Amino acid sequence: MKKLFRVGFAGLFLLVAAACGSSGEMAESTTTEAVAEASFPVTVGELTLEAQPERIVSLSPTATEMLYAIGAGSQVVAVDEYSNYPQEAVDLGTPLSGFEPNIEAISGYEPDLVIISYDPGSLVEQLGSLGIPVFTANAAMNLDGVYEQITQFGALTGQASGAASLVEQMRADIDAAIAGVTVEGSPTYYYELDNTYYSVTSNTFVGQIFSLFGLSNIADGVEAGNDYPQLSAEVIVSADPDFIFLADTKCCGQTAETVAARDGWGTMKAVTSGKVIELDDDVASRWGPRVVELVQSIASALSAG
Repeated sequence: MKKLFRVGFAGLFLLVAAACGSSGEMAESTTTEAVAEASFPVTVGELTLEAQPERIVSLSPTATEMLYAIGAGSQVVAVDEYSNYPQEAVDLGTPLSGFEPNIEAISGYEPDLVIISYDPGSLVEQLGSLGIPVFTANAAMNLDGVYEQITQFGALTGQASGAASLVEQMRADIDAAIAGVTVEGSPTYYYELDNTYYSVTSNTFVGQIFSLFGLSNIADGVEAGNDYPQLSAEVIVSADPDFIFLADTKCCGQTAETVAARDGWGTMKAVTSGKVIELDDDVASRWGPRVVELVQSIASALSAG
């Protein structure tokens, strides 16, 4: 998949996932000792930092959320234009681009660490030529990948204990949310990425989250080899899923009401039973600390049903 499907950052994760592919897995060369060690120098993957970074530039909204969540927020001096959470990141007022990065603008913040989600060209090389270390935090492929990435950030920033505490809390919260729901059978669901009916299969990060609850995805097998297929309205209506989850409430203004108003959708089970669930686009597309909120939203929807 090479094209951008959605408007705004809520859909840019598709582009990142496509660019990363299997490289989204955390670097295997990271040792347990290096990740756990809070002193410097420290090595994570292929990057070695001689001292704790004090001027971090984050060009990834997910990385930004992770940094603030582990206690490294005071070390962040600039973020990209889509880093709209937490508010402290917004207050920095530094709308850099992570997809069309400007080397001069980035280096102007005199960073001692730049974090990116992917390299659109020769960003790592160019920053490296200026003596600026870069860590590439590819999109996590699963929850374990999220936990490992948080742990890596803890090591790189000298916030190992904060990272460990965050991971522990996330695991506990997710386990509690899943344990608190009893699902009978295998309810079906449709997950909407945008209002042109792009969706995800169970092979994706989001799809795996839903699988934790034993849900069945109507997008599975629709298009062989494509985990982000574009479904047709006819296919969705014919499948008549038990639940519809909208991850396009911000980008595309979709709500339970707009879904009900679609031609032929008004009589679908999910619509008539009030099981059209409106998600926060950002939470659903950033696989960091707030993935807990996504899990809890799914749990709440299932419990209400």
